[in-house]
Amino acid sequence: MHRGKIAVFLDNIKFAHSVFALPFALTAMLLAANGVPGAWTVLWIVVAAVAARTAAMSFNRLVDARFDARNPRTASRPLVTGELAPGDVTIALAVSSVVFILASLMLNKTCFYLSTPTLAVLFGYSLTKRFTRNAHFFLGIALGLAPCGAWIAVTESLSWTPVWLALAVVCWVAGFDILYACQDYEVDVEEEELHSIPKSLGIAGAMNFARRTHAISMIFFLLFWWSSGLGLLTLLGICGIGLMLDYQHRLVSPRDLSRTDAAFFTVNGIISIGFFLIVAFDVLAL
Repeated sequence: MHRGKIAVFLDNIKFAHSVFALPFALTAMLLAANGVPGAWTVLWIVVAAVAARTAAMSFNRLVDARFDARNPRTASRPLVTGELAPGDVTIALAVSSVVFILASLMLNKTCFYLSTPTLAVLFGYSLTKRFTRNAHFFLGIALGLAPCGAWIAVTESLSWTPVWLALAVVCWVAGFDILYACQDYEVDVEEEELHSIPKSLGIAGAMNFARRTHAISMIFFLLFWWSSGLGLLTLLGICGIGLMLDYQHRLVSPRDLSRTDAAFFTVNGIISIGFFLIVAFDVLAL
Protein backbone atom coordinates (compact mmCIF):
# COMPACT_ATOMS: atom_id res chain seq x y z
CA MET A 1 0.00 0.00 0.00
CA HIS A 2 1.30 3.47 -0.80
CA ARG A 3 1.07 6.21 1.83
CA GLY A 4 -2.34 7.47 0.67
CA LYS A 5 -3.89 4.03 0.85
CA ILE A 6 -2.40 3.43 4.29
CA ALA A 7 -4.09 6.59 5.53
CA VAL A 8 -7.39 5.46 4.01
CA PHE A 9 -7.01 2.04 5.63
CA LEU A 10 -6.32 3.54 9.07
CA ASP A 11 -9.42 5.68 8.67
CA ASN A 12 -11.40 2.61 7.59
CA ILE A 13 -10.59 0.73 10.80
CA LYS A 14 -10.83 3.87 12.97
CA PHE A 15 -7.26 3.37 14.19
CA ALA A 16 -7.61 6.30 16.59
CA HIS A 17 -10.14 4.25 18.56
CA SER A 18 -7.25 2.08 19.77
CA VAL A 19 -7.27 4.61 22.60
CA PHE A 20 -10.15 2.70 24.18
CA ALA A 21 -8.52 -0.67 24.94
CA LEU A 22 -4.76 -0.04 24.90
CA PRO A 23 -4.60 2.11 28.07
CA PHE A 24 -6.38 -0.62 30.04
CA ALA A 25 -3.91 -3.21 28.75
CA LEU A 26 -1.03 -0.98 29.84
CA THR A 27 -2.70 -0.44 33.23
CA ALA A 28 -2.86 -4.19 33.82
CA MET A 29 0.73 -4.54 32.61
CA LEU A 30 2.02 -2.04 35.20
CA LEU A 31 0.09 -3.69 38.02
CA ALA A 32 1.18 -7.19 37.06
CA ALA A 33 4.83 -6.11 36.97
CA ASN A 34 4.45 -3.83 40.00
CA GLY A 35 6.11 -1.19 37.86
CA VAL A 36 7.38 -0.99 34.30
CA PRO A 37 8.40 -4.41 32.91
CA GLY A 38 11.24 -4.87 30.45
CA ALA A 39 11.15 -2.96 27.17
CA TRP A 40 10.72 -6.25 25.28
CA THR A 41 7.52 -7.04 27.14
CA VAL A 42 6.13 -3.53 26.69
CA LEU A 43 6.91 -3.61 22.97
CA TRP A 44 5.18 -6.92 22.29
CA ILE A 45 2.14 -6.08 24.42
CA VAL A 46 1.64 -2.90 22.39
CA VAL A 47 2.22 -4.76 19.10
CA ALA A 48 -0.22 -7.50 20.12
CA ALA A 49 -2.91 -5.00 21.17
CA VAL A 50 -2.66 -2.95 17.98
CA ALA A 51 -2.49 -6.03 15.73
CA ALA A 52 -5.48 -7.64 17.45
CA ARG A 53 -7.62 -4.56 17.01
CA THR A 54 -6.52 -4.15 13.38
CA ALA A 55 -7.46 -7.74 12.63
CA ALA A 56 -10.82 -7.41 14.40
CA MET A 57 -11.75 -4.17 12.63
CA SER A 58 -10.63 -5.48 9.24
CA PHE A 59 -12.86 -8.52 9.70
CA ASN A 60 -15.71 -6.30 10.84
CA ARG A 61 -15.49 -4.07 7.79
CA LEU A 62 -15.43 -7.05 5.43
CA VAL A 63 -18.40 -8.92 6.88
CA ASP A 64 -20.48 -5.77 7.44
CA ALA A 65 -19.81 -4.11 4.08
CA ARG A 66 -23.29 -4.79 2.70
CA PHE A 67 -24.94 -3.40 5.83
CA ASP A 68 -22.63 -0.38 5.83
CA ALA A 69 -23.66 0.38 2.25
CA ARG A 70 -27.32 0.63 3.30
CA ASN A 71 -26.66 2.86 6.30
CA PRO A 72 -26.28 6.61 5.57
CA ARG A 73 -23.90 6.99 8.55
CA THR A 74 -21.51 4.33 7.24
CA ALA A 75 -22.06 4.54 3.48
CA SER A 76 -18.96 6.73 3.10
CA ARG A 77 -16.60 4.13 4.56
CA PRO A 78 -13.69 3.44 2.16
CA LEU A 79 -14.59 -0.20 1.61
CA VAL A 80 -18.11 0.82 0.59
CA THR A 81 -17.05 3.70 -1.68
CA GLY A 82 -14.35 1.67 -3.40
CA GLU A 83 -11.40 3.65 -2.04
CA LEU A 84 -10.28 0.33 -0.60
CA ALA A 85 -10.69 -3.02 -2.33
CA PRO A 86 -11.82 -6.09 -0.36
CA GLY A 87 -8.51 -7.69 -1.28
CA ASP A 88 -6.58 -4.92 0.46
CA VAL A 89 -8.56 -5.37 3.66
CA THR A 90 -8.25 -9.15 3.46
CA ILE A 91 -4.46 -8.86 3.21
CA ALA A 92 -4.44 -6.51 6.21
CA LEU A 93 -6.63 -8.98 8.11
CA ALA A 94 -4.25 -11.85 7.39
CA VAL A 95 -1.08 -9.90 8.16
CA SER A 96 -2.38 -8.39 11.41
CA SER A 97 -3.64 -11.80 12.58
CA VAL A 98 -0.23 -13.35 11.98
CA VAL A 99 1.50 -10.43 13.70
CA PHE A 100 -0.78 -10.85 16.71
CA ILE A 101 0.00 -14.57 16.96
CA LEU A 102 3.74 -13.92 16.60
CA ALA A 103 3.64 -11.13 19.19
CA SER A 104 1.86 -13.52 21.57
CA LEU A 105 4.58 -16.11 20.97
CA MET A 106 7.25 -13.53 21.73
CA LEU A 107 5.61 -12.84 25.10
CA ASN A 108 5.20 -16.37 26.43
CA LYS A 109 3.73 -19.77 25.61
CA THR A 110 0.48 -19.15 27.48
CA CYS A 111 -0.19 -16.04 25.40
CA PHE A 112 0.60 -18.00 22.26
CA TYR A 113 -1.81 -20.81 23.17
CA LEU A 114 -4.56 -18.24 23.84
CA SER A 115 -3.92 -16.15 20.72
CA THR A 116 -6.11 -18.15 18.33
CA PRO A 117 -9.10 -18.38 20.71
CA THR A 118 -8.72 -14.64 21.31
CA LEU A 119 -8.93 -13.94 17.58
CA ALA A 120 -12.03 -16.14 17.41
CA VAL A 121 -13.69 -13.96 20.07
CA LEU A 122 -12.62 -10.75 18.32
CA PHE A 123 -13.98 -11.93 14.97
CA GLY A 124 -17.09 -13.41 16.56
CA TYR A 125 -18.28 -10.03 17.82
CA SER A 126 -18.99 -8.86 14.27
CA LEU A 127 -21.38 -11.76 13.76
CA THR A 128 -23.29 -11.52 17.05
CA LYS A 129 -25.47 -8.60 15.94
CA ARG A 130 -27.09 -11.00 13.48
CA PHE A 131 -28.69 -13.10 16.22
CA THR A 132 -28.72 -11.16 19.53
CA ARG A 133 -29.48 -7.65 20.70
CA ASN A 134 -26.63 -8.02 23.19
CA ALA A 135 -23.85 -7.62 20.62
CA HIS A 136 -22.77 -4.50 22.57
CA PHE A 137 -21.63 -6.77 25.41
CA PHE A 138 -19.70 -8.99 23.03
CA LEU A 139 -17.85 -5.87 21.89
CA GLY A 140 -17.17 -5.17 25.55
CA ILE A 141 -15.80 -8.68 26.00
CA ALA A 142 -13.54 -8.19 22.98
CA LEU A 143 -12.02 -5.07 24.53
CA GLY A 144 -12.11 -6.52 28.04
CA LEU A 145 -9.68 -9.23 26.95
CA ALA A 146 -6.95 -6.57 26.74
CA PRO A 147 -6.18 -6.19 30.48
CA CYS A 148 -6.38 -9.95 31.01
CA GLY A 149 -4.03 -10.55 28.10
CA ALA A 150 -1.52 -7.98 29.34
CA TRP A 151 -1.58 -9.50 32.82
CA ILE A 152 -0.92 -12.97 31.39
CA ALA A 153 1.86 -11.52 29.22
CA VAL A 154 3.69 -10.43 32.37
CA THR A 155 2.84 -13.22 34.82
CA GLU A 156 1.69 -16.20 32.68
CA SER A 157 -1.24 -16.43 35.10
CA LEU A 158 -4.45 -14.61 35.97
CA SER A 159 -5.88 -13.13 39.17
CA TRP A 160 -9.01 -11.31 40.24
CA THR A 161 -7.48 -7.85 39.77
CA PRO A 162 -7.37 -7.96 35.94
CA VAL A 163 -10.69 -9.84 35.88
CA TRP A 164 -12.44 -7.04 37.79
CA LEU A 165 -10.86 -4.52 35.44
CA ALA A 166 -11.94 -6.57 32.43
CA LEU A 167 -15.53 -6.72 33.69
CA ALA A 168 -15.47 -2.95 34.24
CA VAL A 169 -14.29 -2.50 30.65
CA VAL A 170 -16.99 -4.87 29.36
CA CYS A 171 -19.79 -2.80 30.92
CA TRP A 172 -18.14 0.54 30.15
CA VAL A 173 -17.78 -0.36 26.46
CA ALA A 174 -21.25 -1.92 26.21
CA GLY A 175 -22.80 1.18 27.73
CA PHE A 176 -21.22 3.66 25.37
CA ASP A 177 -21.75 1.37 22.37
CA ILE A 178 -25.47 1.26 23.16
CA LEU A 179 -25.52 5.07 23.15
CA TYR A 180 -23.60 5.13 19.87
CA ALA A 181 -25.96 2.58 18.32
CA CYS A 182 -28.91 4.89 18.96
CA GLN A 183 -27.80 6.76 15.82
CA ASP A 184 -28.66 3.67 13.78
CA TYR A 185 -32.07 3.04 15.33
CA GLU A 186 -34.10 3.66 12.17
CA VAL A 187 -31.72 1.64 10.00
CA ASP A 188 -31.67 -1.28 12.45
CA VAL A 189 -35.47 -1.33 12.56
CA GLU A 190 -35.51 -1.73 8.78
CA GLU A 191 -32.80 -4.41 8.79
CA GLU A 192 -34.42 -7.72 9.73
CA GLU A 193 -30.99 -9.39 9.99
CA LEU A 194 -29.57 -6.95 12.58
CA HIS A 195 -30.32 -6.67 16.28
CA SER A 196 -29.43 -4.09 18.93
CA ILE A 197 -30.56 -2.77 22.30
CA PRO A 198 -31.93 0.45 20.72
CA LYS A 199 -33.92 -1.59 18.19
CA SER A 200 -35.30 -3.75 21.00
CA LEU A 201 -36.03 -1.08 23.62
CA GLY A 202 -36.31 2.12 21.61
CA ILE A 203 -33.92 5.05 21.99
CA ALA A 204 -35.17 6.21 25.39
CA GLY A 205 -35.18 2.66 26.76
CA ALA A 206 -31.72 2.02 25.36
CA MET A 207 -30.33 5.15 27.01
CA ASN A 208 -31.73 4.08 30.36
CA PHE A 209 -30.27 0.61 29.83
CA ALA A 210 -26.87 2.15 29.00
CA ARG A 211 -26.96 4.26 32.17
CA ARG A 212 -27.62 1.16 34.28
CA THR A 213 -24.83 -0.69 32.48
CA HIS A 214 -22.41 2.12 33.29
CA ALA A 215 -23.54 2.01 36.92
CA ILE A 216 -22.57 -1.67 36.99
CA SER A 217 -19.21 -0.82 35.44
CA MET A 218 -18.56 1.52 38.38
CA ILE A 219 -19.08 -1.38 40.79
CA PHE A 220 -16.47 -3.39 38.91
CA PHE A 221 -14.05 -0.43 38.86
CA LEU A 222 -14.39 -0.22 42.65
CA LEU A 223 -13.82 -3.98 43.00
CA PHE A 224 -10.72 -3.57 40.86
CA TRP A 225 -9.46 -0.81 43.17
CA TRP A 226 -10.14 -2.95 46.26
CA SER A 227 -8.40 -5.98 44.73
CA SER A 228 -5.40 -4.05 43.41
CA GLY A 229 -4.38 -2.46 46.71
CA LEU A 230 -3.92 0.89 45.01
CA GLY A 231 -4.31 4.12 46.94
CA LEU A 232 -6.60 7.10 47.29
CA LEU A 233 -5.48 8.62 43.99
CA THR A 234 -6.88 5.70 41.99
CA LEU A 235 -10.10 5.78 44.01
CA LEU A 236 -10.46 9.47 43.19
CA GLY A 237 -9.77 8.62 39.53
CA ILE A 238 -12.59 6.07 39.59
CA CYS A 239 -14.90 8.70 41.07
CA GLY A 240 -13.83 10.90 38.15
CA ILE A 241 -14.87 8.14 35.75
CA GLY A 242 -18.30 8.16 37.34
CA LEU A 243 -18.60 11.91 36.79
CA MET A 244 -17.45 11.59 33.17
CA LEU A 245 -19.96 8.82 32.51
CA ASP A 246 -22.73 10.96 33.95
CA TYR A 247 -21.60 13.84 31.73
CA GLN A 248 -21.59 11.48 28.73
CA HIS A 249 -25.24 10.65 29.32
CA ARG A 250 -26.12 14.32 29.66
CA LEU A 251 -24.64 15.05 26.22
CA VAL A 252 -27.30 13.02 24.43
CA SER A 253 -31.03 12.56 24.73
CA PRO A 254 -33.73 10.69 22.77
CA ARG A 255 -34.53 13.97 21.02
CA ASP A 256 -30.95 15.11 20.37
CA LEU A 257 -28.18 12.78 19.21
CA SER A 258 -26.09 15.55 17.62
CA ARG A 259 -23.37 15.33 20.28
CA THR A 260 -22.99 11.55 20.09
CA ASP A 261 -19.47 11.77 18.67
CA ALA A 262 -18.36 13.95 21.59
CA ALA A 263 -19.99 11.53 24.03
CA PHE A 264 -18.43 8.54 22.27
CA PHE A 265 -14.86 9.49 21.41
CA THR A 266 -13.88 12.54 23.45
CA VAL A 267 -15.35 11.52 26.81
CA ASN A 268 -14.34 7.87 26.60
CA GLY A 269 -10.89 8.75 25.34
CA ILE A 270 -10.42 10.96 28.39
CA ILE A 271 -11.66 8.15 30.63
CA SER A 272 -9.27 5.51 29.27
CA ILE A 273 -6.15 7.67 29.03
CA GLY A 274 -6.84 9.50 32.28
CA PHE A 275 -7.39 6.25 34.16
CA PHE A 276 -4.12 4.82 32.87
CA LEU A 277 -2.15 7.93 33.85
CA ILE A 278 -3.63 8.00 37.35
CA VAL A 279 -3.00 4.29 37.96
CA ALA A 280 0.50 4.58 36.50
CA PHE A 281 1.33 7.39 38.91
CA ASP A 282 -0.18 5.41 41.80
CA VAL A 283 1.77 2.24 40.89
CA LEU A 284 5.09 3.98 40.36
CA ALA A 285 4.68 6.00 43.56
CA LEU A 286 4.10 2.93 45.75
